[in-house]
Amino acid sequence: MRLLACATTLVVAALIGACAGTQEAPAVAGTPAAQTMPAASAVLPSWREGRARDAIVKFVNDVTREGSPTYVPPDERIAVFDNDGTLWSEQPLYFQFMFLLDEVRAAAPKHPEWRDNPAFLALAAHDQAALEDHKKELIKLIAVANSGMTVDEYDSAIRAWLASAKHPTLHRPYTQLVYQPQLELLAYLRANGFKTFIVSGGTIEFMRVFAERVYGIPPEQVIGSSQVVKYEMRDGKPTLIREPKLDFVDDGPGKPVGIYRNIGKKPVLAFGNSDGDLQMLQYTAGQTGPHLALLVHHDDAAREFAYDRQSKIGKLDRAWDEALAKGWVVVSMKDDWNVIYPSAAGQ
Repeated sequence: MRLLACATTLVVAALIGACAGTQEAPAVAGTPAAQTMPAASAVLPSWREGRARDAIVKFVNDVTREGSPTYVPPDERIAVFDNDGTLWSEQPLYFQFMFLLDEVRAAAPKHPEWRDNPAFLALAAHDQAALEDHKKELIKLIAVANSGMTVDEYDSAIRAWLASAKHPTLHRPYTQLVYQPQLELLAYLRANGFKTFIVSGGTIEFMRVFAERVYGIPPEQVIGSSQVVKYEMRDGKPTLIREPKLDFVDDGPGKPVGIYRNIGKKPVLAFGNSDGDLQMLQYTAGQTGPHLALLVHHDDAAREFAYDRQSKIGKLDRAWDEALAKGWVVVSMKDDWNVIYPSAAGQ
């Protein structure tokens, strides 16, 4: 999820149907494991046998084998994951943007002046062409509708939305659109002494609501974009209030900065899916010690979505080229995953 600063290009582009098909053949994932992998099917059952799964298991074996030159102490086993398109789906629009737009609609009765706002009229009428013409007005509406309340009130709004909202085409709650193979990978890493973090362009307040319940990642291990929050007394009580401007954008080059500020250690494993994750992967792969950089390639239109170089949402172009050049592991959703979503989501 990329936040308000990116919404000018991304929100409207998604609303006008900018999902792209796969542009090239799936990339080959990873490098062959140098040894037989022990019981990979037991620890990663939703991952198909192949070089991607073998590369993951080999890496974990290498960094956890005491006495090995590739051994990494537990306190250095930092694994970072993008969220949108890496841990859960992101098409046809980042899920947080779905929430942001619903907040605009919900706030409309409090803003009668919006009745004549061209962006609001276009949003209400699903007029794609008009939305394209009134991007700036739409961004202002989003900022107003998602600020001014206390952080606790906003937390409640997010929880209520996640409990009731469903994906427009998959017709499932958004928290059921997490990737089963990634849930297994997170658990596998933690079982081997890794500390797992989310590093996403989405806001920390949105992801923290569900990250621990869904991913097993506690709030303090969620790194994301943040909105300005101010302290004030309301009705004699200390309160934090959301303001309509961003404090930090945790996307692209912001991701290594967020990692540095919040973790203070370089990751040894990074997993992303788009050009917005490129710098995080470079930061992880740029060290001399053991490391593993991975990308999800969305090439499965039958079970999820197929998109890469031309997509307005989750574009995978520069990062894909660098993965091929540097030997990073490119995971084919179509070829490397037995299932996409957990069985509770109907698969």
